[in-house]
Amino acid sequence: MEQAIISLYELNNLVRGVIANTFSQSFWIRAEMSDVRVNQNGHCYLEFIEKDSQNRNIIAKARGSIWSNVFRLLKAYFESETGQAFGTGLKVLVQVSVEFHELYGYSLNVHNIDPTYTLGDQARTRALIIKQLEEEGVLTLNKELELPDIANRIAVISSPTAAGYEDFCNQLENNADQFAFYTHLFPAIMQGERTEASIISALERIYDHIDKFDAVVIIRGGGATSELSSFDSYLLAANCAQFPLPIITGIGHERDDTVLDVVAHTRAKTPTAVAEFLIKRIQSAATIMYDLQESIITSTNRKITEETVFLNTLATHFSYITKDRTKDQLNKLNSFADRLKNAAKRVIQEETHKLANREQLLKLISPENILKKGYTLTTKGNKIVKSAAELQSGDQITTLFYDGETASEVK
Repeated sequence: MEQAIISLYELNNLVRGVIANTFSQSFWIRAEMSDVRVNQNGHCYLEFIEKDSQNRNIIAKARGSIWSNVFRLLKAYFESETGQAFGTGLKVLVQVSVEFHELYGYSLNVHNIDPTYTLGDQARTRALIIKQLEEEGVLTLNKELELPDIANRIAVISSPTAAGYEDFCNQLENNADQFAFYTHLFPAIMQGERTEASIISALERIYDHIDKFDAVVIIRGGGATSELSSFDSYLLAANCAQFPLPIITGIGHERDDTVLDVVAHTRAKTPTAVAEFLIKRIQSAATIMYDLQESIITSTNRKITEETVFLNTLATHFSYITKDRTKDQLNKLNSFADRLKNAAKRVIQEETHKLANREQLLKLISPENILKKGYTLTTKGNKIVKSAAELQSGDQITTLFYDGETASEVK
């Protein structure tokens, strides 16, 4: 009996019909997205994969597509709900229809997505990282470090072009009390796949000069909240948790804390909020110091007044003493005078010692003291140079050291 012969196109057309008739409804499926790409027409093409229970080997794979009119809405909805960029590596719950094309074969066309499934997976991942850090005994190490009351030598990890970095610097430089802050930028990539390695590299560079700083600030302003997954990294969190300087974060979001926020010494919402925190900390220390100074002055004046009144009383009393008691009363007067002298001396010594301690505290944050530690200050004309971008070839500049200054020309 002769077998009918058909073309490949005819066979694929038959398969297409069978699939269309068998899978006429849509399905909700769980899968991980891989190789997500968007073409110039706005269509998104990707692969859906599923791995085994050990999360090692791929056990299922299917091509997927999201047409531009759907993708535009779906992507915005997903990212606003999850705070995550729609991209490779995310586990998703999507509504798909099964399609088969004679030329392109089997694929899944995406119609809808459920962000709550991905949020649940992210929360589970974040919880597992925090649990691992806790079991390793490093979760709260950075929080246990002592942040100085006067923390004004700051190592900053940020993108140099970020608006948040500029806001942070402006807030510190223009503080109403004119406290001096000394910051040094350690540039890093603050979004995308290279964030983890870039921030860790910046921490390593800071460690080489650790004695020059009071704290580390990690700030990221002006970026999309969909890039926050970079800060839910175990390796980044472990490095920050065990860093020997207090770390303050200002990543610029109001959602739940990232893992980096959890392990940091202090978490603020924005770079500006970090600057305000540092300023208020010094304001509190200065208020205590000023109050103590006023207390010393007041108590000293009161003691002097009391002893003066006492001495005047003695003088009045002795003016009425008869001559035959003069010698005896003079001895008593001398004794009272010694008492007054010793009491006044003791009070002045105590108050002088307190003033010396406050004077030493003020010297710690003075520019002169900072210059002693090896810093220099560069000026052009009468203006302090804060960035190399302010200088041009031929500019005359002056470099100030602790023990003098030198003039030079920019080449």
